[in-house]
Amino acid sequence: MRERAHPYVDVARKARTDRAGALRLRVVSLASLPHLPWPSRSCWEVSSRAIARAAVGPQRRVLEPSCAGSARPHGPLVRRKRAAGRGRDRATGIAGLCASIPTLMAVTVEELYRNYGILADAKDSVAQHKDAYQVILDGVKGGPKEKRLAAQFIPKFFKSFPELADAAINAQLDLCEDEDVSIRRQAIKELPQFAAGENLPRVADILTQLLQTDDSAEFNLVNNALLSIFKMDARGTLGGLFTQILQGEDIVRERAIKFLSTKLKTLPEEVLTKEVEDYIFTESKRVLEDVTGEEFVLLMKILSGLKSLQTVSGRQQLVELVAEQAYLEQHLNPADADSVDRLLQCTRQAVPLFSKNVHSTRFVTYFCEHVMSNLSTLTSPVAELDIQLEVLKLLAEMSPFCGDMDKLEANLSMLFEKLLEYMPLPPEEAENGENAGNEEPKLQFSYVECLLYSFHQLGKKLPDFLTDKVNAERLKDFKIRLQYFARGLQVYIRQLRVALQGKTGDALKTDENKIKVVALKITNNINVLIKDLFHNPPSYKSTVTLSWKPVQKVEAAGLKRTTSDDTTSSTPSKKPSPLPKRDSRQIYNPPSGKYSGSIGNFSYEQRGGFRGGRGRGWGGRGNRSRGRIY
Repeated sequence: MRERAHPYVDVARKARTDRAGALRLRVVSLASLPHLPWPSRSCWEVSSRAIARAAVGPQRRVLEPSCAGSARPHGPLVRRKRAAGRGRDRATGIAGLCASIPTLMAVTVEELYRNYGILADAKDSVAQHKDAYQVILDGVKGGPKEKRLAAQFIPKFFKSFPELADAAINAQLDLCEDEDVSIRRQAIKELPQFAAGENLPRVADILTQLLQTDDSAEFNLVNNALLSIFKMDARGTLGGLFTQILQGEDIVRERAIKFLSTKLKTLPEEVLTKEVEDYIFTESKRVLEDVTGEEFVLLMKILSGLKSLQTVSGRQQLVELVAEQAYLEQHLNPADADSVDRLLQCTRQAVPLFSKNVHSTRFVTYFCEHVMSNLSTLTSPVAELDIQLEVLKLLAEMSPFCGDMDKLEANLSMLFEKLLEYMPLPPEEAENGENAGNEEPKLQFSYVECLLYSFHQLGKKLPDFLTDKVNAERLKDFKIRLQYFARGLQVYIRQLRVALQGKTGDALKTDENKIKVVALKITNNINVLIKDLFHNPPSYKSTVTLSWKPVQKVEAAGLKRTTSDDTTSSTPSKKPSPLPKRDSRQIYNPPSGKYSGSIGNFSYEQRGGFRGGRGRGWGGRGNRSRGRIY
């Protein structure tokens, strides 16, 4: 007589077979699975072999949960006898299958509390109740309530069962990856309790990976947890962080670096010891071997904030570190935007480090010898950036801190020639006294301010350059250009002062007036520097503050007093003017576009900095293997 088909096989015939040869059955209602330890799972995978065994008899039936996308495999379910009868027709086959699925005898809330009480009452003999702790570990396989309790109970007795340390940490990690955000938050909050001894770097590594969460509350919990273990063992915590920075995924690496850049400065001095800071410096140098522009800026922010690097020798170390990143030993390719980008960002990071004891000589020399000659052909890494002005501003900021330069005369000659390009000769006049040309020459005030300032600062080191190194004709030509520029300045300064007269407070904060204030600072600076160079012999004693530097309170409060000090005529009173007087002709109206409207407000670093992401730009970053397993 033919054997009657088993219900499981009957159902299996109607199921769809997946590529692995297994059968996937969809649970219609979770309400029919009251003891299901994974309430969020709706898919169960029944292996073909298990179905074949099920046909032999109900005592051999086995079902395994299919947790697609789960980070860790779960343990097998405990077999359970079928609760429903077999005499169901095909219409109720799925419901019959669901009712007969073997489930794990999940730990209940009552069992968790009971075993917690056993451990709590045991006090000094708690280690003898390993079985009770195991029940608590099994709580991670229960429902939401059981998981929340397990998240609290597991760390409480963690130190009493060193032999179960791995199992306990893995159980807590399962909770940190749970689909229920409240369970994840509770598990993350308790993670620092596992950070003891050799487990601390592992916990730090785990917390660093959890920084990739997009949940703001969860992200804050991870930050707080990292800070708490920092205070336990800063070196061990840094070990976990730098492991992920060097080997982790891009988002983990990025957020780990940002964590260090924002949180290190909040830690007390007893945590950031000299040994810890030395470790940060050593590991950061390893990271700097392969970084993006944004990462470089953040790492320099971290390093420049370390107390041990605030000394002269410490600052010098940082300058050398930046110089290595800038590739100052190589020639600059002006057509390569990445090379230009690297140089500008590195220089921008180096500028705050320079002082009278930490010299900028190496950078200034490189700019004079490799950058200035290619100024007009530089490729801008950012579309909105005036690359030439940015380079001139950096050179001006570095020039006061330049030490002894090997090729000082040659570099001064180069600056002198570049300055002449932006200091036009006066236009030729027709016999009737009018301009022969249709347009006045363009006066690039922002460029001239930078070049005059740099020339003035380096000229102090060779004060006889204009009198002994430049021939008489060239010097005469230079002074004609200076005088013409100064006369235009006087008219422009008067116009600006009239426009700003009586304006204070909010009136000066409008975009139009902000531009006028900056323009007034630029023109005043140029005026002072021209006066110095008109002395016979030229003088290099005047001091000015570059126009894009932060405004001092005195300047803001007394704009009229500040400007009036520097607005006298730059033409020496005792020297006859070599040019015809222009008073009888129309008032000089400087053409538009002579100064950068955004100067003083433009922040290069905030414009996106380096191009692309990691693996693009900055040389060999493309060799970096991405998508690492951690």
